[in-house]
Amino acid sequence: MPVEFLNDDVVAKYGRFDGPPSRAELERVFFLDDAGKALIAKRRGGHLKLGFALQLGTVRFLRTFLTDPLDVPTEVMDFVAEQLEIADPLCVKRYTEREKTRLDHMWEIRRVFGLRDFAEVEDELTAWVDARAWMFEEGRTAINEVPTPEQRQVLMMVPEIRPGMRMSDLERWRTGPARASSPEMVKTL
Repeated sequence: MPVEFLNDDVVAKYGRFDGPPSRAELERVFFLDDAGKALIAKRRGGHLKLGFALQLGTVRFLRTFLTDPLDVPTEVMDFVAEQLEIADPLCVKRYTEREKTRLDHMWEIRRVFGLRDFAEVEDELTAWVDARAWMFEEGRTAINEVPTPEQRQVLMMVPEIRPGMRMSDLERWRTGPARASSPEMVKTL
């Protein structure tokens, strides 16, 4: 991927954790809702459940998968393990014993949330950035520094938005659980 238009700080931080997420970020991005728990429940063993959940949260937070899915801050691992009621988060070390498991989980997450690999959309992104730079008198650096929703969407993993939807399943899921008001809950019931 060409990165000459990115500043060094952005390149250095991309695709990895730059320290532990804040408590608010943990609760917003790494919260496991019913849909996430249903996917995780298909796994047998705490190490597989925790490994899958870490990949799920990581792609939501970083917008890419880590080469080593266990390369996450301790705070993330503990937060996710607590939700899964896994007493010993270090059991996750067994998750990487079989490379295909990590890849199978990554492919399933891509399929379920409509994610596409950057290589599939690189030409489309390049054309979009070039057109945007010409049409709006913005340089490539300006486009990178102030990402719009459209720009965020064409980063490393590109979620697909289904017809009639305003955002992708991943983007909707990444915002965390909805907080309904009492009148809305009564109306729903």
